[in-house]
Amino acid sequence: MSAIAVVGLGWGDEGKGKIVDAIAASRHARLVLRFNGGPNAGHTVVPEVDLANLAPGSGAPAWNGNVFRLHQVPSGIFTPGCTSICGPGTVIDPDGFLAEVADVESLGGDTSHVLLSDRAHIVLPAHRERDALIEAARHASSPGLQQGTTKRGVGPCYEDRAGRIGLRLGDLLDGAYLDDHLPFLAAEQTRRLAAYGGGPIALDDLRDTCERWAAALRDRIVDSYLLVREALARHDTIVLEGQLGAGRDIDWGIYPYVTSSGTTAGSASANSGVPVSAITEVIGVAKAFSTSVGSGPFVTEVHGEAAARFREAGGSETEHEYGVTTGRPRRCGWFDAVATRQAAQLNGATGIALTKIDALDGFDGLRIAEAYELDGAVIDHVPSNTRAIARATPIYRDVPGWRNPSRNVRTWSALPEGARAYAAAVETACGTRVAYAGTGPTRLALAAR
Repeated sequence: MSAIAVVGLGWGDEGKGKIVDAIAASRHARLVLRFNGGPNAGHTVVPEVDLANLAPGSGAPAWNGNVFRLHQVPSGIFTPGCTSICGPGTVIDPDGFLAEVADVESLGGDTSHVLLSDRAHIVLPAHRERDALIEAARHASSPGLQQGTTKRGVGPCYEDRAGRIGLRLGDLLDGAYLDDHLPFLAAEQTRRLAAYGGGPIALDDLRDTCERWAAALRDRIVDSYLLVREALARHDTIVLEGQLGAGRDIDWGIYPYVTSSGTTAGSASANSGVPVSAITEVIGVAKAFSTSVGSGPFVTEVHGEAAARFREAGGSETEHEYGVTTGRPRRCGWFDAVATRQAAQLNGATGIALTKIDALDGFDGLRIAEAYELDGAVIDHVPSNTRAIARATPIYRDVPGWRNPSRNVRTWSALPEGARAYAAAVETACGTRVAYAGTGPTRLALAAR
């Protein structure tokens, strides 16, 4: 038995969905559990089977090769026999989840084994409204205070969770509790919205919405602790799927430009019910160059033509650097080994999955930031002070590029020599072994060491 945590070592958008899908399939995982976040980020998965190895007479699955953009549905749904759960640490937008399930099924995916923890909190329409109003208030005060929130209501939902006034999925199945709690909840949401100029919440509408959600989700809402306990007792392989990355962690990220949940392997245990001692591997996912969506300091960011080259790299339009959830162009820059090294240490990463190395095919030269200069001093860590990070400048090591294509290479030895040398330079700079190199969007476009 092993539990494998897959976490981001950057600011999100590292390619975690692809790695979760690939690991779940190759390790025959029986449980994939998403441990944090909600509809505010997306994982792109292109599941693929090796047609040459299909059993005689069997055809490829209906989902084979399709592009799935998952926001709340875990990335393990394309592994046969695997249950996928949105765990206690997630927040769920029921209407968004139901729409996503319908989209996945329209592309041939099977969502019958996608479950929701009864402890997960519910993103209410009022949370989305409050999210937008707060961001507008920040802008009105000072444009520099804007955080680039997705306005999906995730932050206000976690705020209510911490304030002990939230609504959990399991509450939908308890009518007597709703009778007691919803009058207070409607009044409290109205009060909070009014502080920013929002309108009132109608109790009857809220109750009707809860009853509709209960009817639609009843068969998916479970006590995830029991399923985790059973999987551990059977010595099943469990994959813990993280959202966003260490640079957006509520404690360790570039505050306040962070998400409202923990993104690290420690949070994977705390927010899933899988004990720390059961996590035997931590795969930290890092893109072969740095990207970020949203506001805040970004030390290795480049602009103009250099940013456009990173943003448009990749084999198809679906691989270009635009946010899965928002569609916003991602900020791009050279690989930041300072931030990645710190994230790998915080997570106790046992290996790095270096994704999109194929996007660097054809670069004459590459750069890796191995340290920062801050106020005349050389530092080897990300400062806790956000204003200090904004003053930092990267100290680069130049690395040769390569011309031979790495696209769709599936074995480490077949990677271009320059790509292997780049991975080795990343490994040395980060102090953690590079275990995988992503060479395309599909599950099989992955070279393992």
